Amino acid sequence: MFSRYKKSPAGKGATPVAAPEPKVEPSKAEKTVQRRVQPKSAAQPAPQDKDKKRKDRMNDIKTKMHMRLLEDLNLSALETATESDLKTEISNITGEALEELGVVLNRDERSTLNQDLYDEVRGLGPLETLLKDDTVNDILVNGPQQIFVERDGKLQLTDVTFKDEKHLLRIIDKIVSAVGRRVDESNPYVDARLADGSRFNAMVSPIAVDGSLVSIRKFKKEKLAIDDLVNFGAFTEEMAVYLQAAVSTRLNIIVSGGTGSGKTTTLNALSSFIDDAERILTIEDTAELQLQQTHIGRMESRPANVEGKGAVSQRDCLKNALRMRPDRIIVGETRGEEVIDMLQAMNTGHDGSMTTIHANSARDGVSRLENMIAMAGIEMPLKAMRSQISSAVNLIVQVSRLQDGSRRMTSITEITGMEGEVISMQEVFRYQRTGLTPDNKIIGHFTATGVRSHFSERFRMWGFDMPPSLFEPFVPE
Repeated sequence: MFSRYKKSPAGKGATPVAAPEPKVEPSKAEKTVQRRVQPKSAAQPAPQDKDKKRKDRMNDIKTKMHMRLLEDLNLSALETATESDLKTEISNITGEALEELGVVLNRDERSTLNQDLYDEVRGLGPLETLLKDDTVNDILVNGPQQIFVERDGKLQLTDVTFKDEKHLLRIIDKIVSAVGRRVDESNPYVDARLADGSRFNAMVSPIAVDGSLVSIRKFKKEKLAIDDLVNFGAFTEEMAVYLQAAVSTRLNIIVSGGTGSGKTTTLNALSSFIDDAERILTIEDTAELQLQQTHIGRMESRPANVEGKGAVSQRDCLKNALRMRPDRIIVGETRGEEVIDMLQAMNTGHDGSMTTIHANSARDGVSRLENMIAMAGIEMPLKAMRSQISSAVNLIVQVSRLQDGSRRMTSITEITGMEGEVISMQEVFRYQRTGLTPDNKIIGHFTATGVRSHFSERFRMWGFDMPPSLFEPFVPE
């Protein structure tokens, strides 16, 4: 816009006088510039605002429909209703309610709403979609508005949310009450399992500051065998041959590793080498082992009730298991005072027993065993303690989750006895890292250390003659 100025008649200064502006059409270039710099109209919200409004609207509708279902559904008949019948009934009730409210939804929105309501009534609400996703290994909930998943060893933030903290607490209570456990202010954390066997842990207020914390380690429907792990690159065929001999000749084995490194998966795979005629007893805090034999007795510990009574620990289960004529005892995870009973069982005729511990290496694993014995309140000289460990444990299998998310069996170490007051050990196989690709993938290879197995004679006597070439170091080209 241009202003025109007119001089005064006296010529003593110019007084600006706004003259009528003629209508000037902007050039094509000016139109282009104006179009580029013109701000977006308030009537055209950003796409993310539209998505948020749409999501909030659907959440509001879902809340109203859920309240309507609670009023109209016969809750006592839900347990016996089939999936198709229940979905039909939900569709009918929501259809009537939407018509009464004057809410119009398209076919996709109505289908999504009916599925979400079904998940609320029969399943675990927003978590159902993630539980059905086979690519998800872990589900991690940090309050109602933030849910992460792990895919291929990497954490990703999802767009799945709960309505509020009450909604999340209702789902938590639904899970823990199904297995006879509880979680509240007086007992703010709990371990449980889902109907499909997935491991579940929750921590609520006041311990969880910004909303309830939930972690779910999903249960693998398919049982991973040794061949599967070899194909995935977790270890080599030579290592599998050695492990088969170790399990079959009833060596006592500890699988060591960090959280999420694959300890339970490795333990399940090793159990495939156990003869089907043997009686196996398993002891766990939360039952998740998937053994592949016929004769299995499964035990699970139990926390105290509301009165603080009735607790059954892993140590209680282990003591009782010794009276049940087991051939092998498998403890899902040793992390407390049950360690002394586990070592005594390995030393008193229950060869071939197995367990897992949290440790970063074989040597750290032995130190952790010593610490657990000390924490159990047992007064024992250090040499006697180490002698007990060295005579009970034969093999430590170390598994690790590497920085690129891959899981590898990084070491197989034999315990060969005592040298003075030190437990002597020898590594038989290891994973040798050699570099990193531009996309941060680990480069490396498995290799034998060149040390002949301390149990070679035992293997031979049991019919597993290990060729010397099995223990020769591998040199990549």
